[in-house]
Amino acid sequence: MLSVADAQTAIRAALQPVMAWELVPLPQALNRILAEPILAPFNVPAHDNAAMDGYAVRAADLAPDRPTTLTVIGSAFAGHPFTGALTAGTAVRIMTGAEIPNGADTIVPQELCTVHDSATVTIPPGQKAGQHLRRAGEDLAAGSVALPVGRRLGVAELGLIGSLGIGSVRVYRRLRCVVLSTGDEIATIGEPLAPGQIYDSNRHTLTAALTRLGCDVLDFGIVRDDPQQLRVRFTDAAENADVVLTSGGVSVGEADFIRQLMSELGAVHFWQLAIKPGRPLAFGRIKNAWLFGLPGNPVASLVAFAAFARDALRYLQGEDPVTPAEPIPVTLAHPIRKKPGRQEYLRGTLARENGTLVARVAGAQGSGILSSMTRASGFIILPEEAGDLPEGATVAFLPFAVVF
Repeated sequence: MLSVADAQTAIRAALQPVMAWELVPLPQALNRILAEPILAPFNVPAHDNAAMDGYAVRAADLAPDRPTTLTVIGSAFAGHPFTGALTAGTAVRIMTGAEIPNGADTIVPQELCTVHDSATVTIPPGQKAGQHLRRAGEDLAAGSVALPVGRRLGVAELGLIGSLGIGSVRVYRRLRCVVLSTGDEIATIGEPLAPGQIYDSNRHTLTAALTRLGCDVLDFGIVRDDPQQLRVRFTDAAENADVVLTSGGVSVGEADFIRQLMSELGAVHFWQLAIKPGRPLAFGRIKNAWLFGLPGNPVASLVAFAAFARDALRYLQGEDPVTPAEPIPVTLAHPIRKKPGRQEYLRGTLARENGTLVARVAGAQGSGILSSMTRASGFIILPEEAGDLPEGATVAFLPFAVVF
């Protein structure tokens, strides 16, 4: 069986990002991937401005060892600069963000100043020349790269682009992903359950995860355990998508046809991994589409998506760099039994106790028990080589919030 790390490396080595792009209005660019850099069209800030409310003064006017009284000759507000110039012995009342008046080189915070009347202000000693100024271009110089190619556009990125006066951005087109479930035992929501059947959950979890990644999702429904139906549906899926994600049909059962079809229609890169849950995972191609054949058990399907498909999809979208979610070290609240040989993902909760982050297993861990995912806040990840772990052992914890 291939290790988790080796499988992740093999997937990344096989993929090539989708490079087609489109121009979209800024309000529609959330969660999209930049296809060209955003360059600052001007200095940010555009001019020297005050970092605090106070008084703009000339440092040369301030006595180093005693208070200095200056004549106030005007005021400067953000958007309404003082139009004159400071001369010896003068000061200008200034608000945060206002342009620094000509001749001024220092801001004295208002709480340090003594205002005698509207015409004079006394400045205490100890001020430093150039204090509390924000210089033009100190954030972004005109022509510099504000955001690089490959950046996923979040809330802050959209705000930065808007602050530069840019109304539309060039982004990679959305990744087209087909989702389908396989198996005679799977029923669609709204249909009565026949004996031995269960309702399909995997299409809904996968669709939600793909939507959150910014993919366009095509729901191809449920395909029965019939080789001819599967062949037709897989061929249709591969012609309409960049990626096909299936659930079920990848183990060694007599009715598990996914690997066989992948071999006939494309190629299988691997299909058994040293992971629990989720060992049967097929990765390869069907015609021109990449295929992730995920396990049918609901939790195993989510584990496989988080461990392998998620970052692969980010890379295919053009995101660069693709930084994997980093687990955090935590302490086990209780012992855990484990056999060496597979990296295990347990559903767990996290709490801070006496200053220490402590993890606990959240309920039963069967790969078909989806309710325990709703009671957990992340995966407790146990190393492949590890055996039984005692209370107090340090393990990795991967929060759901960073992978789903």
